[in-house]
Amino acid sequence: MTVSEKDAGIIIIFGATGDLAHGKILPALWKLWADGDLPANTAVLAVGRDTALNDDSFRKHARDAAHKAGAPAGVASHWAKSCVFYQTVASDADYAALGERIVALERERGLPGNRVFYLSLPPAVSPKVVDALGAVGLNKSPGWARLVVEKPFGRDLASARELNALLHRYFGEEQIYRIDHYLGKETVQNLLVFRFANSIFEPLWNRQQVECVKIMVAEDIGVGSRAGYYEQAGALRDMIQNHVTQLFALTAMEAPVDFDAAAIRAEKIKALKSTRPITPDNVVFGQYEAGEIQGEPVPGYRDEPDVAKDSRTETLVAIRLEIDNWRWQGVPFLLTTGKRLAERQTEIAIRFHKPPIALFAKLGTQGFEANLLRLRLQPNEGFALQIGVKAPGDDFAVVTRALHFEYEEAFGALPEAYETLIENIFEGDQTLFVHADETETAWSMYEPLLKAAPTLHPY
Repeated sequence: MTVSEKDAGIIIIFGATGDLAHGKILPALWKLWADGDLPANTAVLAVGRDTALNDDSFRKHARDAAHKAGAPAGVASHWAKSCVFYQTVASDADYAALGERIVALERERGLPGNRVFYLSLPPAVSPKVVDALGAVGLNKSPGWARLVVEKPFGRDLASARELNALLHRYFGEEQIYRIDHYLGKETVQNLLVFRFANSIFEPLWNRQQVECVKIMVAEDIGVGSRAGYYEQAGALRDMIQNHVTQLFALTAMEAPVDFDAAAIRAEKIKALKSTRPITPDNVVFGQYEAGEIQGEPVPGYRDEPDVAKDSRTETLVAIRLEIDNWRWQGVPFLLTTGKRLAERQTEIAIRFHKPPIALFAKLGTQGFEANLLRLRLQPNEGFALQIGVKAPGDDFAVVTRALHFEYEEAFGALPEAYETLIENIFEGDQTLFVHADETETAWSMYEPLLKAAPTLHPY
């Protein structure tokens, strides 16, 4: 889809000099502009504390971000010069001037007063910005005003409730876009299509046919330069509570009554609320040690820069969940995430029950594997369905082979998740964004684990 002229607006990025803005947000805005998916008069107003920056100097930063993402140098320069601006906000007193700059840009560019406030900021800073926006009335606008909040949405149930209460003080839930970039991936969105647009799969998606479901989000990298954040978060807060739980909810949910944000969110929340309370014997925590990845030596977590030598932060979590409802009763969902694992992959694997009778055993056929559906979300996006087939020859040998589909082979390169999500924000489509009730329900699931002192298993 392409954003209509009536939804043209200005996107105000707080934290615009940070890594997320440079690596994801600015490149996505350039690509949407270059492809004609955003109106040509869309404005990008970068906000930062650096008083030495101005429009021209920040445009060099934006140009470099777009060029690094594949924009030809001339195209990147033209986009930055025509669409990108900078405003210093170093104190609460500067928010009034920010409001005046927004109005001036809207007048110059013929914009209807639509505004996106994107908080590309550390979690501790975002509440102060929300308060300041509300204090000067920037939560309201001549058109529409929307607030984008990056994860993590709190660090436990109490802080999530506090954050939601603050957001709702100034913005209605229909204005708030809690962004989890996993939901912007084409392969994650395809989960709904895969399940509900293909009649051969939905009748199999239940306890009668499914033995277990495994959801894996594995990284081959370590903590890198994120130790300051990661030491306070760990794998449970950083990945399980948000990314992995979103995949779990999409896999387990019932069919929505309609394909819109409210209906889809309602079914996700129902699946989360039906999940049985987690007990300590259904959780394993780990922490990576020194070793090798693809033949190269890598340090252990406690040897990484800025990590405490006696750190108790988990870098791997494996959890067994069960859902107490008619569809999934008795089917284990095994959720795993970790750093410094053998390979980078995000995958949902549905293992089906084996046939009830070993029909071919009398022919000497050895036991064969159960059918397995593997939905690969990254990399090599696509799916494979493993089935039993007879191998050629006189012996009646049954072997497992895969029927497969790959996105890149069929459609070429997939768009970046942030492109999809930013376009949806301008369109006012909240389907791929997280509702307040989702965040609080997810935190309530893992609250008992946050208060425990986990036993860390080295790996």
